[in-house]
Amino acid sequence: MLGCVLRKMCWKRTGARRGVCTRQPAPRVRFAPSPTGFLHLGGLRTALYNYLFAKQRGGAFILRLEDTDRARLLPGAADAIEDMLEWAGVPPDESSRRGGDYGPYVQSERLPLYSQTAAALLQTGHAYYCFCSNQRLDLLKREAQRSGHVPRYDNRCRRLQPEQVQQRLAQGVPAVVRFKLASGAEPFQDMVFGWTRHEVAAVEGDPIILKADGFPTYHLASVVDDHHMRVSHVLRGSEWLISTAKHLQLFRALGWTPPAYAHLPLLLNRDGSKLSKRQGDIFIQRFREQGVLPETLLDLVTHAGSGFDNNRIGRRLEELVCEFNISKITTHSALLDLDKLHEFNRVHLQRRIEDEEKCAVLRDELRQRVLHTHGSQISDRAVLEPLYIQRVLELRKGHVCSLRELLNHMHAYLWIRPRVTRQQLQEVSAEAENIAAAVIQLVASGGSFESTEHLNTELKLIASRLKHTKYSGMMRVLRLALSAQQQGPSVAEMMLSLGEQEVCVRLQKALEQTGTT
Repeated sequence: MLGCVLRKMCWKRTGARRGVCTRQPAPRVRFAPSPTGFLHLGGLRTALYNYLFAKQRGGAFILRLEDTDRARLLPGAADAIEDMLEWAGVPPDESSRRGGDYGPYVQSERLPLYSQTAAALLQTGHAYYCFCSNQRLDLLKREAQRSGHVPRYDNRCRRLQPEQVQQRLAQGVPAVVRFKLASGAEPFQDMVFGWTRHEVAAVEGDPIILKADGFPTYHLASVVDDHHMRVSHVLRGSEWLISTAKHLQLFRALGWTPPAYAHLPLLLNRDGSKLSKRQGDIFIQRFREQGVLPETLLDLVTHAGSGFDNNRIGRRLEELVCEFNISKITTHSALLDLDKLHEFNRVHLQRRIEDEEKCAVLRDELRQRVLHTHGSQISDRAVLEPLYIQRVLELRKGHVCSLRELLNHMHAYLWIRPRVTRQQLQEVSAEAENIAAAVIQLVASGGSFESTEHLNTELKLIASRLKHTKYSGMMRVLRLALSAQQQGPSVAEMMLSLGEQEVCVRLQKALEQTGTT
């Protein structure tokens, strides 16, 4: 914790002023998804690393929605992304919903700013109008593919004379704005990949920065927004590493100071394959519906990759903030083992149960789930009381991975009285009535219901007095009478969960019930 406090202070000594401490400016970082889909595990990890970097240094975490790809926008995705960040416990400090001093935080609401910037680049000669039709661009692409080359624009319109440009603009010919890539790109230092250099002009044509409809492309919009929103550090996926060379050229052409860059390695499946968004099994909303806790997902995605001195299961968000170390992020891909999801969730669910405040929330949630699943079958409303639900949670912690498990068939006995006949019990043991009577007597005499250990001791004493039934047989009789099942938690745990009164009620009803179920 001390190390965390020291890092939060962010002091550094300067060589020019020996002995004088100066405070580094608080960083401003951003998570900038496109609302063309819902938040998935890869996006959550990028958002989380930005959040950890900002919070560790007392900075700001910004949510910016890059919605300039109008054809692929998904209705409801923008709100859902922020909903899931809030649910996961990594809410932005600034966003369209929360506001802030550097809005709007949605790119489609900042179009005049992009147009002004594109105009400035045109005026300084760093950009030009391109009038090439889609048909010509498609032809260039097909020819390149036919010859085995990577498709690229041939920069044809860069050579147009000013009068030719003005003539076509006056005629209303549709035009885009392209940025002039300079040859001989300078190297830059990435916080993860180190010194990097990409000769983008040698392999790519000049990129479009402003489309004919007035909407910017990612290259222009991200640079403009990072500058005007005072973003100090950009932590994004490694797929953007090559494009950074273009972005740095844009910053230089505009006379702006670029942020520091850190490109995060890809998040892959354990076998090295890409996470499949098409299958829908990596979206945060899906995990939430399955009963996965938010802290489980944060723990899992950080455990999969780098950025920490060591890995262990069960880290809380505050621990992740303290232990995060960007210099520990490696360049190799992070492998996500979803097979460990249940193990992670079991650990974090247990921690919630052991936290008084968080357990109260769990009790309310479980009560609602029980009502929704078993409502019409509940015969005793006592199973909905907080003390009963608390007892169930305490006894099952460390055994179940989610609240949903407490609603499955194996745990139905917790909420619904089973229908078991005397004949069914006698098929297990001819001494079933004696067993039930002995347990009822144990309860009546104040027998120990303090713990499973004490109760097991009492049950073994009862079994020792039986003439023809072994301890295991007695357990089968009791399990059947209490749950109508052949497996599940230990009989002692079942009895403690149900409580003394309910145990007696079920045993008595089983003895009174005749016929078949």
